[in-house]
Amino acid sequence: MKITKILVALSFLFAITTANAGELTVTGNMETTYHAQSDKTTGNPFGMDRELKFAASTELDNGVTVSVFQDTGDSLTYGNSQIMFGGVGGMFDIYVGSDSDPVDAIDDVTPSAYEEANGSGSGTYTSNDIGDNAGQMGIGLKVSLPVLGALNYKHYPRVDSTKVADNASSGDANATSGSAYSASLTTNLGELPIVGSFLDGATLRTGVAEKDHSQVANVDDAYDATVALTYSTGNVSLGVQKKLHNEGEGATAATTDATFYKDTAIGIAYAINDNLSISYNKYESYRHANAGEPVQETDAFNIGYTVGGMTIGFQEASTDNDDYTTDAKDDTRTLGIAVAF
Repeated sequence: MKITKILVALSFLFAITTANAGELTVTGNMETTYHAQSDKTTGNPFGMDRELKFAASTELDNGVTVSVFQDTGDSLTYGNSQIMFGGVGGMFDIYVGSDSDPVDAIDDVTPSAYEEANGSGSGTYTSNDIGDNAGQMGIGLKVSLPVLGALNYKHYPRVDSTKVADNASSGDANATSGSAYSASLTTNLGELPIVGSFLDGATLRTGVAEKDHSQVANVDDAYDATVALTYSTGNVSLGVQKKLHNEGEGATAATTDATFYKDTAIGIAYAINDNLSISYNKYESYRHANAGEPVQETDAFNIGYTVGGMTIGFQEASTDNDDYTTDAKDDTRTLGIAVAF
């Protein structure tokens, strides 16, 4: 009798497991680059980037999909992770984890054949990027709104840069930080009523984020805002993006003036054929910190060639007023070979 009960229990468990079995995939990429700088000491010019991603998905009896993933960093340590419930109520996607910050995802969406203008190390852009909440643990929601388009919103209960295990909380780690949010809206202008037929190929992306980086009394929050307009027709793609990054007042005193950046990114790309493309990209950054600082400007020319899962890219970039210092230069030349698998 006891053996029968055990067999019945095992059969039931096996049936439940197989009924909910999902699909596991492992993907990744590796890139090697040769990076030279004419105005600075290069040292060894060879570099490498590598990443693995483990992903799985399944579907519940009520039609809700469940997908999870875990990626790795360059040293193959744990990176970001996420679990998403898709089609909740037939309308929403709800996700939890440290990935998919809405504003970080649209940091620079101007078209390029290889890299952003400042994407290969030309110029000193260390603090001005939007998307500061990336990598923080939070809960998000994605929904498609009539006319307006795809909305992605994420809330962070505490931006303390702590990724705790299950059945635990971050406690008082970085206790001076508070909550945050990030939101983006992607609108396909070609789908707008009445005027849509004149705007086919154009996409408008907007984003805003705010972070309570300090709970000291009267200290302003840090915040980001961006708007980007891209347009594609035939083999040509165009884009312009404006970005504002405000670091908020000093974390220890409300009397410290906030440093903020106002940036403009421009991209023009042309696909010569299905495999080969070229682009011109420009990045301008104004920093409000010290009186009289010049605008940092980077111009870049990109070539990209794709064959199968391999991409070969080249960028020639030149920066004027590097690190917001008058007449300082930072010119780079980068060749990269990336393989996705």
